[in-house]
Amino acid sequence: MSTALETEDAPPVADGLGFPTRPGRGGTDLGWPDAVSRETTAPQAAAADDGTQDREAGDDPDERAAIADALPGADEYTPLAQAVADDARKRITLTGRVVPRPARTRLLTLANQKGGVGKTTTAVNVAAALAGAGAQVLVIDLDPQGNASTALGIAHHAEVPSVYDVLVDGTPLADVVQPCPTIDGLHCAPATIDLAGAEIELVSLVARETRLKKAVDAYVAALRAAGQRLDYVLVDCPPSLGLLTVNAFVAASEVFIPIQCEYYALEGLSQLLNNIELIRSHLNPELHVSTILLTMYDGRTRLSAQVAEEVREHFPDQTLRATVPRSVRISEAPSHGQTVMTYDPNSSGALSYLEAAVELAERGAAPATSEESA
Repeated sequence: MSTALETEDAPPVADGLGFPTRPGRGGTDLGWPDAVSRETTAPQAAAADDGTQDREAGDDPDERAAIADALPGADEYTPLAQAVADDARKRITLTGRVVPRPARTRLLTLANQKGGVGKTTTAVNVAAALAGAGAQVLVIDLDPQGNASTALGIAHHAEVPSVYDVLVDGTPLADVVQPCPTIDGLHCAPATIDLAGAEIELVSLVARETRLKKAVDAYVAALRAAGQRLDYVLVDCPPSLGLLTVNAFVAASEVFIPIQCEYYALEGLSQLLNNIELIRSHLNPELHVSTILLTMYDGRTRLSAQVAEEVREHFPDQTLRATVPRSVRISEAPSHGQTVMTYDPNSSGALSYLEAAVELAERGAAPATSEESA
């Protein structure tokens, strides 16, 4: 004979602690699904059950904002609930957002001579987020390790035409650019291991500091002549201040600095700023630090909060409001030849990079002049 304990539809009963439990199953049921993923499911579960999830793809920003404001709040004593609510707000307000296009092509160099701060990760994920939001983006992989090429699913073995050919042999950039197979509007100029020797080979070449700039300018001009438009060029630099990074500084007008929320990252920032000032004085007077993004942020530690506070105090106009947390999904994505934006778009890491990309685009948006429009 069937009993209430054998059916899924039986009403819940209280356990010894007064919490409702689902009959026929062990443990406590607090209204969450049986298998809740912190990275993917929790932001969705945080949304209200009154049709909010069906409306989140709507095009009305005011409606999205109202839904986000209606989410329950949290305090310092409920950090997990606060993280879930924050992810839900980002997902509701940012998913499907179309970013404004800049008046002209923005060239940003992602640089930091300290390794492991998230330069490549930031470059590919911000680029993917911008492209997913309607922009046309080119990533130039200037790091001999070729990690940006890997994350974008671009072949970069020794026989592939690469940035090395552009810098050393003068090959047109258009001949090495490849489309990203998973994201429309995103392209990449890959790096091969040959780029490791470019530092030495560039020493004896004429105008060695401006070779990348000439190639990028010619590529952008050719696209414009063909009636096409490139919104962003993101240059991923190696963790050094050699000739490759100098070429990137000369080619770009903006410097985008990812800063890990730890003391060593702060210590190296002053050295980077000194080198940027040298490039401004002698090679590229338009170069300036436009964007700083705090990466690997851990809200549970006082150190992360202190580093973030110090950076915002010294660079209030350049530092983005968005911060990127430590996330397993961000680390897993490159092993699948993807960015986190396509690997797990609902994860906290993907939502944080989407927030950073939207903020970056909105900061640089400006009405085009008649000359630029022509």
